[in-house]
Amino acid sequence: MNSVKPKKFLGQHFLTDLGVARRIADTVDACPDVPVLEVGPGMGVLTQFLLPKGREFKVVEIDFDSVPYLHEHFPQLGDNIIEGDFLQMDLQAVFQGRPFVLTGNYPYNISSQIFFKMLENKDLIPCCTGMIQKEVAERMAATPGSKAYGVLSVLMQAWYDVEYLFTVDEHVFNPPPKVKSAVIRLTRNSKNSLGCDEALFRRIVKTVFTMRRKMLRNGMKQILGKDSPMLADPLFTQRPEQLSVQDYVELTNKVAAEPTFHP
Repeated sequence: MNSVKPKKFLGQHFLTDLGVARRIADTVDACPDVPVLEVGPGMGVLTQFLLPKGREFKVVEIDFDSVPYLHEHFPQLGDNIIEGDFLQMDLQAVFQGRPFVLTGNYPYNISSQIFFKMLENKDLIPCCTGMIQKEVAERMAATPGSKAYGVLSVLMQAWYDVEYLFTVDEHVFNPPPKVKSAVIRLTRNSKNSLGCDEALFRRIVKTVFTMRRKMLRNGMKQILGKDSPMLADPLFTQRPEQLSVQDYVELTNKVAAEPTFHP
C-alpha cells in the first residue's frame, strides 16, 4: 500500500509538510519520561518523528486503511498500533494505568470531544499537545473579557495551562482544510481539586455561556429559579465572559451555600 486516501467522514486532513510535522512531534519533549499516545497517525507523518525519541509509544487509529499502512511502513511499532476509536477507549488500560502524553494531528470534527475526554482523565494525562482548528485553539487559550473566551476556555484552564504555540496554514495539508490550524500544548496544573462542587461548576459554566451576550442573571435563573434573592447580587450584572476560572469557583460556592438553592 503506497498511500491512504483522506476520508471526509473521518475529518481527515493529512499533513504534508515534514518541517511542521517535526515541530509538532517536538512539543512532547516538554513533558519527558512518560509514554506517548498518538491519536490518528494516518500515514505516520508525526509518527516518523516520534519513534526516534525512544519513548514508550503507541498509536490509536480508527481508519481501516491506515492501520495496514502503518503495519507495513512502521513495522517497529509492532503491537503498539491500537485499532479503534479513541473516544471509546479505556485510557487506564493503554499504559497499564500509568500517565502518558497525548498528541496528534487531531480530526477537526471531534477535537472538542477529544479534549473533554482528556479532562475526564486529567490525572492520567499530565501533558497534551497537537494540532487542531485555529479557532478551537484560540478558544482554549482565551483570557477573560475576550470574544473567544467561553466554556472550553474555563473548563480547560481550570485544570491545564494552555499554550498556543504556532499557526499552520491550509496549504500544507491534503486535502487543504477551509480553516487555519494551530498547535497547542496543555500542561496539567498543580490543582487536585477546584475547591468547589465540580459538577455544579461545570453546570453553571455551560448554562451561563448559552447566553454569553447577556448578563449572568439571565442564565443563572435556570439554576437558581427566577425568584431567587441571590439574583440581586451585583455580580450577576456581569457577562459570562468577564469571569475568570476562580470567579466561577467562587460563584459555585456561593450558589451551593444559598439556602434557597435546590440542586
